[in-house]
Formats: sequence, C-alpha cells, structure tokens
Amino acid sequence: MPEPALERPIERIREKAIERIKGIGDGGWFFAQIAGQVAERRNARGLSQRELAELTGTTQSAIARLERGGRPPRIDTLLRIAEALDCDLHVELVPRQ
Repeated sequence: MPEPALERPIERIREKAIERIKGIGDGGWFFAQIAGQVAERRNARGLSQRELAELTGTTQSAIARLERGGRPPRIDTLLRIAEALDCDLHVELVPRQ
C-alpha cells in the first residue's frame, strides 16, 4: 500500500534532519555537542548510565547510544534527560545565510 502523499515529504524532512544531526550534512556538530554534554553532566552528578536511564524512563543502552553519537534521541527524551540532569534544553532555529 503506497504511503499517503503528506507522509512522504515529512519523512524526507525527517531523514534530512537526521543526516544533519549525525554529521552527514553540515550540522553534525549539534548532536556531537549534546552527546558530550550529556556524558559530562551525568558524570559530574555521579550518575551511571543505568541510573540516568531509570530517571528518564529509557534504557541504559539508549543513554550509551546517545553518548557515543549513535541514533539521535527524540526531543521528548532529551527534555527528560535535561530535567534529570537539572539542565535546561535550548534548541534554536537560525535562518540560513
């Protein structure tokens, strides 16, 4: 069964965003920066990956994957991680030049 016409453009946008976040495009620094900050803040608070996972309702493997720059987490997961680490999460849209 073919996908509805509206889902295909949304999927292309999602794929393009993931490419940018993972560094395939020119925005790879974004995800790498967040991954490093999560690991740094988790360690500063004396939490293991498992403990952070329990606080955020995810798995230890998801935290490990995030910290090593694997698949980008969903925004709601990042918000829960920020809350558990006593941080604010800032995402900014900047017009392209």
